[in-house]
Amino acid sequence: MTPSFKRILLKLSGEALMGDLPYGADPARIASIAEQVKTVADRGVEVAIVVGGGNIYRGMAGAAAGMDRATGDYMGMLATVLNALALQDALEKIGAVTRVQSAIEISEVAEPYIRRRAMRHLEHGRIVIFAAGTGNPFFTTDTAAALRALEMHAEAILMAKNGVEGVYTADPRKDPDAKFIETITHRAAIEQRLAVMDSTALSLCMDNNLPIHVFNMDDERNIDRIVCGERVGTVVGT
Repeated sequence: MTPSFKRILLKLSGEALMGDLPYGADPARIASIAEQVKTVADRGVEVAIVVGGGNIYRGMAGAAAGMDRATGDYMGMLATVLNALALQDALEKIGAVTRVQSAIEISEVAEPYIRRRAMRHLEHGRIVIFAAGTGNPFFTTDTAAALRALEMHAEAILMAKNGVEGVYTADPRKDPDAKFIETITHRAAIEQRLAVMDSTALSLCMDNNLPIHVFNMDDERNIDRIVCGERVGTVVGT
C-alpha cells in the first residue's frame, strides 16, 4: 500500500521497551519494535523517534525519592539515552541506518541535536532517534516529541500506548465503564484531562495543527497500518 505520510515522529515511552519486566529493557520487545519501524522505513517513510526513560527510572524511583526535581529530571534524560542506544543497536542489527541525537551533549555515543543535520539524515533515509528529551528539566518527553515533530516538519505524531487501544474517557484498566474515543480535538483532550500526553505537549500540537495518532503498541501491525492510512486507535486533531 502507498504510505499516507512522508515523515512521521514515533513517540515511544520507556514502558514500551519493558515487555513483561517490572523495569529495565526487554531485548525481545526492542527487537520487535525495531522490526516494525524498519518495515515503515522500507516503505519510504522518513521516521524520527523520541524515546522516554520510565523503564529505567522506575528502577531508580527509591533513590530519586525526595531528590531535587531538576536533578531527577536530568537522571531521566540520561535514562532516555540508554534506551536510544538500545533501540539503535536493534535497528542496525536488521540493516537499518540510524543516528542518535542527544539534547545533552554526549559526543562519544551520540551526535548533539542539530535541527538541520537531523533533517538531512531523514532526507537520506536514516532513522533518527532523539534522546535526552528537550535537554531541560521540567519538560517531559511528550513535550520533546511535540517539539521535535514540529521542528522536523513531521506530518503526524504516532503515540504508542501499552495495553490500551487508544484514548478512553477513563483508565480502562481501572474503570470498566470507560468508553473508547475514536476522534477528539486537542482542546477537548486538554479540557477533559485525558491521558493522551501532557498539557504542554498537547498545546503545542493544537497551536500548530499537528495530528496525534494514539494506538496500542502490543499489535505489531499498528504502526504500518497507520502509516498506510488505516484508522487505528484514536486520532487527536483539530
